[in-house]
Amino acid sequence: MPSLSRPCAAALTASAVLLSSVLAGCGGGSTDGDPTAQKLDWQDCPAPSEAEGGGTAPSPLPDGDAWQCATMKAPLDWSDPTGDTIDIALIRARTSGPEDRRIGSLVFNFGGPGGSGVSTLPAFGEDYAALRTRYDLVSFDPRGVGRSAGVKCENDQQLDRYFQQDATPDDDAERTAFLNNTRQFNAACEKNSPRVLPHVRTTDAARDMDLLRQVLGDDKLHYFGISYGTELGGVYAHLFPKNVGRAVFDGVVDPTQTSEQSSLGQAAGFQLALDNYAEDCTSKAGECPVGDSPQNVKDRIAALLKDLDKRPIPGIAPRELTQTAATNGIAQSLYSKDFWEYLTEGLQDAYDGDGRILMLLSDSMNGRSTDGGYSNIVPANVAINCADDKPRYTADYVQTKLPEFRAASPLFGDFLAWGMVNCADWAVAGAADRPDVHAPGAAPILVVGNTGDPATPYEGARRMVDALGPGVGVELTYKGQGHGAYDSKNECVQSAVNDYLLRGKVPAAGTVCS
Repeated sequence: MPSLSRPCAAALTASAVLLSSVLAGCGGGSTDGDPTAQKLDWQDCPAPSEAEGGGTAPSPLPDGDAWQCATMKAPLDWSDPTGDTIDIALIRARTSGPEDRRIGSLVFNFGGPGGSGVSTLPAFGEDYAALRTRYDLVSFDPRGVGRSAGVKCENDQQLDRYFQQDATPDDDAERTAFLNNTRQFNAACEKNSPRVLPHVRTTDAARDMDLLRQVLGDDKLHYFGISYGTELGGVYAHLFPKNVGRAVFDGVVDPTQTSEQSSLGQAAGFQLALDNYAEDCTSKAGECPVGDSPQNVKDRIAALLKDLDKRPIPGIAPRELTQTAATNGIAQSLYSKDFWEYLTEGLQDAYDGDGRILMLLSDSMNGRSTDGGYSNIVPANVAINCADDKPRYTADYVQTKLPEFRAASPLFGDFLAWGMVNCADWAVAGAADRPDVHAPGAAPILVVGNTGDPATPYEGARRMVDALGPGVGVELTYKGQGHGAYDSKNECVQSAVNDYLLRGKVPAAGTVCS
């Protein structure tokens, strides 16, 4: 069962689309010489593929301009840059401002790992209208994701069963079933994606970004990374410090942690977000419909999950809302304060025996559309994490860690602890215990931490600043809720980020927005 580690903003868009409906390739061949000499053929964008999340072609921008898509050829194996290639899917919106004011391209990665930039950037495009006045907005499907040699594992029907499993086993029989399902999923990835699995590490994606910089004609990479995108940006800065332009890291992954420490930190982060939700619901003038005190809200949720472990309730037919799906859905709703109302409504319905809203939230986390098709966000997430992370945790080891995880979060502890076995028996060895983001000589990077972030806890921002090295990372704090800060639309955060990206004005280190 995939863990909640390094989730992406793309999931938030998927949730909004799913809830509104209820509530109102791998290229062959070889390069001919220098891959940086290729010319991109920008065309009107097609509808996203199922691997990218499906749907319709992106609507025109507010000024009527069309989104443009292209394909870049990148080496499959960066140790053999003139060998076989893969296609990297790209999208852009040309700058809305005069050409003589254009700075260059601003490349986005929205996280995951596994999120499709090609489908996500148009969904958030209006949020970056100010940045578009001086940049072409550009994003991409990283290798292994979407149309960029997307990792394939199980089919839709198998994934339905996979996500219905009990991911918090309570006895030997449940533990055996859970581990068998994990092995079957991993074996399917190896069977269906053998060519690409060894080449989806973050270091590979960082090299793709430097190729993209050159193909776009930019001397420096101007970059906006969110969630896992901050890790990718940090790795890029380590590999290519002299090529860093103006860069923003938002919703910051802690680069000093092992995958175990990251999961434990997330348990505490999601628990904090749940505490904040419960406090918010019960502090309003009207009655909180899911509890009469913060502790009562959490006690009722815990009781619901305990009941679902024994007796699932109807969800989206023919599937039922299981304990695992409900936990996943609750976690998804904590990514943004905007979703707290859906959590309240979903809990109300679940207490009355209707699990559809919580299942919709869970489906969006897992990349499932309303027609039953899955994007490849989960296979890509597992493949990239397992290629990056050296540790391989066993079930026996997880068992010894359960008390520590439960202390961090009575609600999410077991779920996140058992997610650590994802990479057991993975076909490719993990690269390192931690990513290397040390980037001496790089230009200033604005590192934005959110004190209420459930997925990438606030402490990671300071550790990213320290790891980047003296004179590189500049920390900005947002005292808010949700995953990331810029898309909260907080005026202080957006003003600081925009001043830096548009005018090169670096905010004072330690700036606080609330």
